[in-house]
Amino acid sequence: MARVVITEFCDPDAVELLTAVHDVTYDRKLADRPGVLLTLVADADALVVRNRTRVDADLLAAAPICEIGRLGVGLDNIDVAVCESGGVAVRTAAGADAVAVAEHVIGALLSLARPALRATGRILGGEWPRTDLVGIELAGRHLGLVGLGATAREVAARGLGLGMEVVAFDPFVTEAPAGITLADLEDVFRVGESISVHVPLTPETTGLVDATRPGLLPAGALLVDTSRGGVVDHRAVVEAPHAGHLGGAALDVFAKEPPVMCRCTRACRT
Repeated sequence: MARVVITEFCDPDAVELLTAVHDVTYDRKLADRPGVLLTLVADADALVVRNRTRVDADLLAAAPICEIGRLGVGLDNIDVAVCESGGVAVRTAAGADAVAVAEHVIGALLSLARPALRATGRILGGEWPRTDLVGIELAGRHLGLVGLGATAREVAARGLGLGMEVVAFDPFVTEAPAGITLADLEDVFRVGESISVHVPLTPETTGLVDATRPGLLPAGALLVDTSRGGVVDHRAVVEAPHAGHLGGAALDVFAKEPPVMCRCTRACRT
């Protein structure tokens, strides 16, 4: 029987299955209590985390862990090099939520394309802003994908189903599925009337969508980021709509989560 520590939210059914065959400690708040976590992992064989638990050299030095399970796909919170040098296997749930995220992306694009979905407050306030809520059709427009992994391919399939033209950038992909055109990153932004970001957070991708990228986009383009906070420079994205580059953006991830929200005016730069 293995000793397993789960540090963040895990599906109750999965916890029950693990508990039936292993000695499981499940505390979804352990990511915020590193001192307690270091004590609990002292005799652990396996660690199950999401994206907030830092799996670094200090934690691995405190535990005889032989396996780490990541409930997700990103590894930016796990020091993979230290794990490899210590013989610690790292396993992710790659592809498990690809369809769910793809549907989320398409839903976000449709919401951005159809401002009527955001008109409830104005209508309840007595307005009838019909001419402001025409929106655009996604059919016939270019969908640009930054990254072409499992989730991005699910997004592409749905984009193609809507009649979109799909173009993608991924330096690790040399042949794309039917209907997807591979291109350089700059070209994806130049033609992408809708952009969806699907890359992990690495030194190479940090700030990948910076202040220069929105200026390449066609006027009124839409941007969706469901990858990792830090890949997109949010200040650049916030400022871009006022310069006419972006018609809207949906940001599902942040460099700091939960984000620190500013309640002052649009002119704020803090």
